[in-house]
Order: sequence, then C-alpha cells, then structure tokens
Amino acid sequence: MSFPAAYFDDLYRQDDDPWDYRASWYERRKRLLTIAALPRERYRSGFEPACSNGELSALLAQRCDSLRVCDISDHAVRLARERLAAQRNVSVERRTMPDEWPDARFDLIVIGELCYYLSREATLSLAQRACESLTADGTLVACHWRHPFEGRLQTADDVHATFDAMPGLNGVVRHAEHDLLLDVWSKSGESVAQYEGLA
Repeated sequence: MSFPAAYFDDLYRQDDDPWDYRASWYERRKRLLTIAALPRERYRSGFEPACSNGELSALLAQRCDSLRVCDISDHAVRLARERLAAQRNVSVERRTMPDEWPDARFDLIVIGELCYYLSREATLSLAQRACESLTADGTLVACHWRHPFEGRLQTADDVHATFDAMPGLNGVVRHAEHDLLLDVWSKSGESVAQYEGLA
C-alpha cells in the first residue's frame, strides 16, 4: 500500500514547491546535513527515488559521476527535469516505488521523505531492493520528518528501524533531532577515517 500518484499530482498542480524546498531554511539545512553526512567524497552511480522537484538531486549530482532520480508524480518529474537540465550526468524518470525499482547497481542510494507514504510491507520491500542493488562499497541514506501529519502510514523511527534491521547494513552516521531523523548505512561499515587509512 502507498499513496497514489494522483495525490502528489494534485499537490504539484496547486504549488510547484508544495513543501517549500526552495525557500525554507529547514529544508535547505536538511539538504546540507544530508550532503555532509555522505562518507565518501565521490560516487560512481547514485539513485534518488522520490526526487520531488530536484532540489536535493542538484546537490547529489555534484558528488556522483552519474545520478538517476525518479518520482511517482508526472508533475514532479517535469519540474525535476527543468531544475536539472544543465546537469548532464542526471537522468530523471517516472517510477513508482518500490514496485518499479530499477534493475541496476548503485554505490549511493538516498531515500528522503518517502517511506512514511508506504506501508510497512512496501517499506520492507523497498529496503530489500535497495540492499540488493547496493554495491559492496555502497552508501545508503535515509532522512525523514519526525512530526505527525495527516495520512502518515508510519513514523520516521519505524521506517529507519526497518532499514536498521536489514542484514549486511552497518550504521555509520546517525543524526537525530526533534524535527528529523537522518541515517547513513554501508555494507563495509568503515568510517571516513578508516576508509582513508587514518584510523
């Protein structure tokens, strides 16, 4: 079970930035926290499902040789394509998660503000697909809003617990505050200092 595409299309029809991604300091700060939490300076192949209008995607594109992003909403896909038009290393697609997870391998997967729109079963399926497509040196990121909102199917903490329980994933960063939960996992479990041979 998940929210239908029509729900999100209606939001974007009313406002092309329904969560105020462009103007809100909260949203800009969250993007900067997400980027700062990435344990590798550079990634070969990234994937961001639920890219919305592409604001985070624009930052991720600077850290990835190639970046694939998608959204369930046709309107969001159009906005993301416009936002990312100058980024030659980015492809934008319309996909429904988790059913249309791409058949590809990624060393960076960023899941933001998505899974509380999914049932627990769909979140588990998405987590499994993400783990299966993550390379041996890959990074998986999840970030979700912690406050209640109408229609929420599960909490941020519940969502992250699903990822935390996945075999083969090791937590490397956890940032928890009143408003948001940000987690980073990897298959290797190496810290930045360990990866660089400093520790």
